[in-house]
Amino acid sequence: MDDPATAVAVTRPLSRVLLTAVATLCGSLLVLVLVLPVGTLVSAAGVSGVAAALVDRDVLRSILLTLLTATAATLLAIVGGIPVAYLLARVPFRGRSVVEALLELPLVIPHPVIGMALLLSMGRQSVAGRSLAPVGLAIVNSPLGIVVAMLVVSAPLFILGARESIARVDARLEAVARTLGDDRWRAVRRVTLPLARNGLVNAGTAMWARATSEFGAIVLIAYHPKVASVLAYDRYLTYGLSSALPVAAALVLVAMLILLVVRVTRRVERT
Repeated sequence: MDDPATAVAVTRPLSRVLLTAVATLCGSLLVLVLVLPVGTLVSAAGVSGVAAALVDRDVLRSILLTLLTATAATLLAIVGGIPVAYLLARVPFRGRSVVEALLELPLVIPHPVIGMALLLSMGRQSVAGRSLAPVGLAIVNSPLGIVVAMLVVSAPLFILGARESIARVDARLEAVARTLGDDRWRAVRRVTLPLARNGLVNAGTAMWARATSEFGAIVLIAYHPKVASVLAYDRYLTYGLSSALPVAAALVLVAMLILLVVRVTRRVERT
């Protein structure tokens, strides 16, 4: 008669092997689903198509505009978002759940709807639009409108990531700094932010990447000047898929290059 203990000992390694195999298969399928569309797009564009796109003035102008506006939106989110993230992470107050829900709302609203909201609240006939007109500023069809659209749809990613990073820093370290004579904000600047730096950089990178890919809100609030996503869409509508592919592939490669530089730079800093 088989020993029950031996049977259990044999069954456990088999179950671990089966679980590992299933997890590996699921993970591989997920990576394939994420990588395959982008790889297919770049492959379909071809080397000659991407090379031609990278010397096309309209394409270069749209990519540069995309990178600059995404960077501007990210910097604005960092300046305004860190105090908000600190408040949410450290200061309990009534209605915090409501504030967090409002900040997360752009993540679940379809982005064309956000574009409509921006048109209503910041269009030429809105209070904001009429107030900016006398000083020569406009939201609709302007780089400023692109920055605003990118900021609205992607700043929540930074704020939520920054909140979690700050929350992971032990609040007692701030208290120690304050006993040594620092006020709250000096303690935050000297203690909390350096310790939360990796998380803040990750949150900023995620926001920047999301901003560069924005389309739905931008196409409504600022069709002109064209960012890369709008230019690809415009060429798809005007000339068909074959004309849009090189633009899309060029944007993918440029964004990938920048993300790789950021990752490598951070790795070098840590070593």
